[in-house]
Amino acid sequence: MQVSVETTSNIERRMTIGVPAQEIDQAVQKRLQETARTVRLNGFRPGKVPMSVVKRRFGDSIRQEVVGEVMRDNYIKALQEQDINPAGWPQFEPKTMEEGKDLEFVATFEVLPEIELGDLSKIAIEKPASDVTDKDIDTMIDNLRRQQATMKEVKRKSKNKDIVTIDFKGYIDGEEFEGGSAEGQRLTLGSGQMIPGFEKAIVGGKAGEDMEIEVTFPEDYHNEDLAGKPAKFEIKIHKVEEPQLPELNTEFFKNFGIEAEDEATFREEVKKNMERELKQAVSNKVKNDVVDGLLETTELDVPAALVDQEIDRLRQDAVQRFGGQVDFQQLPKEIFEEQATRRVKTGLLFQEVVKQNDLKADPAKVEEKIQEIASTYEQPEEVVAHFNNNPDQKSQIESSVLEDAVVDHVLAQAKVKEKKMKYEEAVAAGQPQR
Repeated sequence: MQVSVETTSNIERRMTIGVPAQEIDQAVQKRLQETARTVRLNGFRPGKVPMSVVKRRFGDSIRQEVVGEVMRDNYIKALQEQDINPAGWPQFEPKTMEEGKDLEFVATFEVLPEIELGDLSKIAIEKPASDVTDKDIDTMIDNLRRQQATMKEVKRKSKNKDIVTIDFKGYIDGEEFEGGSAEGQRLTLGSGQMIPGFEKAIVGGKAGEDMEIEVTFPEDYHNEDLAGKPAKFEIKIHKVEEPQLPELNTEFFKNFGIEAEDEATFREEVKKNMERELKQAVSNKVKNDVVDGLLETTELDVPAALVDQEIDRLRQDAVQRFGGQVDFQQLPKEIFEEQATRRVKTGLLFQEVVKQNDLKADPAKVEEKIQEIASTYEQPEEVVAHFNNNPDQKSQIESSVLEDAVVDHVLAQAKVKEKKMKYEEAVAAGQPQR
């Protein structure tokens, strides 16, 4: 086997491989003999089909099949000999395939990029500084009660947190616009579901009332044709409903998986959950900033094969979220490309930080994370046992701890600034980037 490797870009390689004709012809002959023993053709007894007939009928397809296998096997051998680590499967291009002639083929593939990390001290991190206050707990419990609320129709003027049933029709420059009308829509006032000013204008309206309001679409509105434009809406209020909040009792507590005999115990459990959420949000925000910083300070070429693999994973995830009702192939690759590219770049950069600094997943921190997860379940000891008895599950925790180690390493060198935030702001800031 003769091998030559050409570097065609920072991450692309073109490998030319030559295989002696004897190796191909022997493999083809062996495959033809196996076929002759098993093939069934009209006019011949099993195992008695002449080789000339077998070769005429199956020779071309068998040669093509053998050449494909030889290219694959010799490509893998060549990678080992040349000590090359490909980033994905290659494209094969046979140059010669004729019987009696040496096989020459080209394998074009990508390799993992060589990464030179940027200056970590130039990375700026904004870390939320927040606490869970009594007011935050009150707001959370109010939201939980509203999730379980029943509705009662009222004749009074509407107010925030009421649900109104309305018809509306929107106009821009006196003309109706697409998507600007609806009938029988239920809207929670103050929820921010509609554009700024819309819900506020309805507060104070009563059932049976017709009203006309003027609002302006935000400059960053998702529909560019409407962004920044003033609009007029004709609105008819059909019904105003007031939420009837449930009592804070043991039955209500159980609806949220909390065993509590009184409100004080319930509040303490709610606070613990909120503190866990806040801690995770801060961690997410810091990690997002670290990723952004690494991407901004380090240039790297991304193998298209890895991006394609990540796109396929994202498409599969999307199919599952749609309950399998969407065909994988119906989801355009383009809508996942930016997210997939970011994920691949992040993975490569984190791997490089790990390699250059010989980072490891601290077993004590792995155990701590398992205990933290287990504490949210009714039978924590069973959860701990599950992780310890399932290497794949535990490996995921180890990977998470190793990512935390990368973040900590970057934080030690980056410019970190704390910013005071309210609980809701900190949680919103920590929403994971997809």
